[in-house]
Amino acid sequence: MAAAPDTDTMRNHWRCFVACGLISLCPIQYGLDFGLIGGLQAMVGFLKIYGYRNPTTAIGWNITPARQQLISSLMTLGAFISSGTAGLTAKWLGRRASLWLACLLCAVSDVIMMATEDIGALYAGRFLIGLANGYFMTFSQLYIQESSPAKYRGLFLTAFQFCTSFGTLIGTIIDWATAGRPDKSAYLIPLGIIYIVPVFLTVAMLFLPESPRWLILQGRHEQGRRALAWLRPDGTDVGPEFDIIRAAVEHEKEMGSNVAVLDMFRNPIDRRRTITSVCAITLQAASGSMFIIAYKAYFLSMAKVTNPFGMTCVMSAVGLVAIMVNSLLVVRFGRRRVMTLNGLLVCGFLQLIIAVVYDKIPGQIVTGRVLVALSSLYMFSYNGFIAAYAWLAGGEIPSQRLRSYTFGLAAAIGFLGAWLTTFTAPYFINPDSLNWGPRYGYIWFPSCVVAAVWVFFFLPETHGRTLEEIDEMFAARLPARQFKTYVCVGRAALEEKTADAWEGDEKGPGAVAAATQIEEARKSTASDRA
Repeated sequence: MAAAPDTDTMRNHWRCFVACGLISLCPIQYGLDFGLIGGLQAMVGFLKIYGYRNPTTAIGWNITPARQQLISSLMTLGAFISSGTAGLTAKWLGRRASLWLACLLCAVSDVIMMATEDIGALYAGRFLIGLANGYFMTFSQLYIQESSPAKYRGLFLTAFQFCTSFGTLIGTIIDWATAGRPDKSAYLIPLGIIYIVPVFLTVAMLFLPESPRWLILQGRHEQGRRALAWLRPDGTDVGPEFDIIRAAVEHEKEMGSNVAVLDMFRNPIDRRRTITSVCAITLQAASGSMFIIAYKAYFLSMAKVTNPFGMTCVMSAVGLVAIMVNSLLVVRFGRRRVMTLNGLLVCGFLQLIIAVVYDKIPGQIVTGRVLVALSSLYMFSYNGFIAAYAWLAGGEIPSQRLRSYTFGLAAAIGFLGAWLTTFTAPYFINPDSLNWGPRYGYIWFPSCVVAAVWVFFFLPETHGRTLEEIDEMFAARLPARQFKTYVCVGRAALEEKTADAWEGDEKGPGAVAAATQIEEARKSTASDRA
C-alpha cells in the first residue's frame, strides 16, 4: 500500500532507494563481462595465447570459430543453468544469500581465468562466471520487484538496465585502453576489474534486509514486517501493505499447498503467466542484441572499421544515454507501446540496413562509418526501448508463490537464446567460416518483426500496478489489451477487510475471508465482462 501523500516521495523512500540501488549494481558484473570478452578476442596479446597468426585478417591474428563460440557462449550457458534452477535455490537461500553465492563464484572464476594459459581452464572459468551472472541477474531482479513500491518499480529496473549498460561501457573502455599492449597484460588488466563489484556487494548486502515478500512466503512473518518497515518511509504504517501481501500469499497457497516446478503449467492461469514471462524476456535475444554486444569489437575489426575499439566505446556510450532517456519515460508510459513501436521494429530495420550496406559496398571507409552510425542507433533503440522493458515485464508477470520458479525459467530461456546467438555467431561472422560479417543482420530483421507482432497481441500492460493487482487481472482472465484500463476490485476488498485480519490468530480468519471476497469480486467482474 502506498505511503501517505506527504511521505510518498523519493526523499522519504531513501532507504528503499539505497537498497534497490545497491542491488542494481549486480548487473554491472554481467555487462562488464560482455564488454570485456568481446574485446579480448580482438586483442593481439590475447590471440598470441589462445589464437593464431593470420596475415590475411585486418589485425594479423585470428581465433578459431570453435574457441570463439565457446569463450563467449559458455558464460551464457552457465547463466542458463543457474537461472533455470533459481526456484530451487531461492527456496532454501533467499535473495541475499543467492547473491552472496554469485559473488563467491565470480571471484573463483576470475582467479582461474587470470592464472591459466590453458584453453580448457579458460572454458571452466567462463562457465563458472556464467553461473554467477545467472544468479546476479535473476535474484537482483527478484529483490527489486519484491521490495520496491509499484510507483518506483519501473524506475529501479531502469537503473538496473543502466548498470548493465554502464558495465558494458566500462568493459569496452578498459579494453580500448589496454588493447595496444603486446603481452598478457592486455587482457589480465581487464579481467582484474571483475573483482571490484562482487567484493563491494559482499560487504554492502550485510546492511540490507531480505526481500519482505520472500520472508512472508517462507512463513517468517515478523521478519517480513520488519523488512517492509525498513524499506518504507519513517512513520509509515506498513500494516495494511503487509496484510495485503500476506493475504495474497495465503490465497495462492490454498490454490497449491506444495509448490513444485510443474505448477507453472498445471492450470491455465499459471501456464499463461509462465509463457508470457518467458516470451517477454526472450525478446532481448530475439532482437539480435547479443550479436552486436558480444562481438562488436571483433566484427568491426574484421569489417576494417577505423579504430574499432574506440568505436565500441562510442556505441556503448550511446546505449548508456538511451537508458538515461528511458528513465524519463518509464514512469509515464507503458511497456507495450514503447517496446513495440519504438524498440523491436526500429532495431529490426536497423539490422536490415546494416546488412544491406555491407553487402553492397564492403570494406570501404564510408561503409565503416555507416556501420558505426547505424550500430550506435541500434544500441540506442535496444537499450532505451527493449532491454529494460523485457526484464521488467517478465519479472512483474509471475505469481507470488511461483515467482522464483517462473522468473528463473524465463531468465534461463532468455540466457538460452543469448547462448544460441553467441554460439552460432562466429560461424557467420568469422572470416574462416561463412564470413558474413555485418550481413548477419539479414537473420535478425524478421526475428524482430515476429517479436513485435507477439508483443502487440499478447504482452499485457502492467505499468503502475502492484504485484497483487497483476495477480487479480490474470485471475480475471483479461485479454492483454484490457490490462491497461482495467479497474481492480480485489485491492479495495483487501484494504477494507484486512485491517484486523491477522490479530490474535496465526492464520487470521479475517484475511482468509478477505481472500475469499477477492475471489468473489474477480468472478463477479469476469461475469460482468461476459
